[in-house]
Amino acid sequence: MTRIGGDVVVETLRALGADTVFGLPGQHALGLFEALRRTDSLRLVTSRVENNLAFAADGHARARLTADPHGPVPVTPMVVSTGPGALLTLASLQESRAASVPVLGISSQVPVAGLGGGRHGYLHELPDQQASFRDLVKSTHVVRSVSQLPTALREAWTTAATAPYGPVWVEIPQDVLLAETTLPALHSVTAAPPPLEPVPELLSEAAKLLSGAKNPVFLAGGGALRSGAHEELRELAEALRAPVVSTFGGKGVFGWDHPLSAQSWMEDWHTTEFLADADVLLVLGSGLGELSSNYREFAPRGRLVQIEADLGKLESNYPALALHADVRATLRALLARVPARPADGRAEAAVQDLLARVESRLDSQPLAAERKLIEDVQAALPAGTQTFWDMTIAAYWAWSTWNPEHAPMHTAQGAGGLGYGLPGALGAAAAGVPALAVSGDGGAMYGLAELATAVQHGLDVTWLLVDDGGYGILREYLNDTFGQTTATELARPDFVALAESFGVPARRSSLDTVRADLAEAVRTSGPSVVVLPAVLEMFAPTHLEHP
Repeated sequence: MTRIGGDVVVETLRALGADTVFGLPGQHALGLFEALRRTDSLRLVTSRVENNLAFAADGHARARLTADPHGPVPVTPMVVSTGPGALLTLASLQESRAASVPVLGISSQVPVAGLGGGRHGYLHELPDQQASFRDLVKSTHVVRSVSQLPTALREAWTTAATAPYGPVWVEIPQDVLLAETTLPALHSVTAAPPPLEPVPELLSEAAKLLSGAKNPVFLAGGGALRSGAHEELRELAEALRAPVVSTFGGKGVFGWDHPLSAQSWMEDWHTTEFLADADVLLVLGSGLGELSSNYREFAPRGRLVQIEADLGKLESNYPALALHADVRATLRALLARVPARPADGRAEAAVQDLLARVESRLDSQPLAAERKLIEDVQAALPAGTQTFWDMTIAAYWAWSTWNPEHAPMHTAQGAGGLGYGLPGALGAAAAGVPALAVSGDGGAMYGLAELATAVQHGLDVTWLLVDDGGYGILREYLNDTFGQTTATELARPDFVALAESFGVPARRSSLDTVRADLAEAVRTSGPSVVVLPAVLEMFAPTHLEHP
């Protein structure tokens, strides 16, 4: 068998640690897909649309990182073709970048002679394809010969797996993928992401501030979760008797029912004030962006200590003692420098008081159906099911209320694009993880074609589709702002009949039966769909309740 450039790509990916590749073939990528066909070392999972393919790669990486937060960083490769195929991944890669998910995007390119020209007349040709990705991913790489492949892929893999994790982009011309090669078979290509340790003097200053704090509070963000800082965070919170609030992206890094857990009510004014009252707020892996600052309403009255692996997020929104470092490594170092305090019950009492005020606020609003729905979905899932939520009202509720210890939660709130739920869950299922997808009818229309992918690959995913007849959250936003809506009401198919036309078992549910219906669907092997006709509402905006 004549070895070609595509074989070198496959061998390098396998040596680096990949076992699954998400791919959709195209004219310029034929050499790579031929190499994938004739290998038994990598599983190829296909898709119907490239943006869904990239979401699936994202979901695969998140699921594996959640299942083993201290193992090798699960960089997930995806392969697409030149031009239109590549460009369709942009919105999905934006989510991976915002959420720090290690995806290795590989695109074919026109032959080497046509790179950078845009005038050779090749199908799919762009003047500068790389430019479309350059400011979106962590790094871009263009390979111009077979000999460059192993090290270019190693460099990209290392970048994706270095904190903060994130997507990278590699372009390989058609003729490089097809070129015959005499390179030996590759088995020993390895990547060693460098550790991101805190500057010692800044670490000492952070320890001094925390040791002297009378009312320390921690805010745990997505960077804390991605770094696998679960144990270190618990130990430091218990040592300092510090309550812990989790951002939406940080859900799961701290025990939901721990006595020091103030949970995730980031859009609640009581929680915003609770954070602002801290004399030292330790911000772990969060840039305190729009959602984590309650839409910029957060106004700290004490000192902030910010630990963040993304240099650009340091002090980007609030002044702080800023440590550019991996969260887990920094917490481990702080544990050796901060003396433990006796437990006097004050922090636990403050947490209980906060959660009681949140509960009272919800009780004052007619939201029983929404609250019960989240409880029913949670109760229907076996422990360990990983859940993937589209940008829908049910997900907005779950951001605040979902207990991630029973069933970890992944959402598209990093970039906020529609269509993440189903393909993200398919990626998790391809990793052997039980998965639930939750979408509204608007977001569901982005990924209906992937029911065919689920059937083709036998992926065990349950899809809960909440059908409210339109873009529900936008309907609320427009009504609240202008008293009327525009372009939010949608014609849509009979989702049950449509799923069944793919050969996927489907049922129509109700708010009264969704727990039982979903539990039965989860027990069904392979893909299944539960359609829930329901119009949900959000809790009242907190700015209406400010003092």
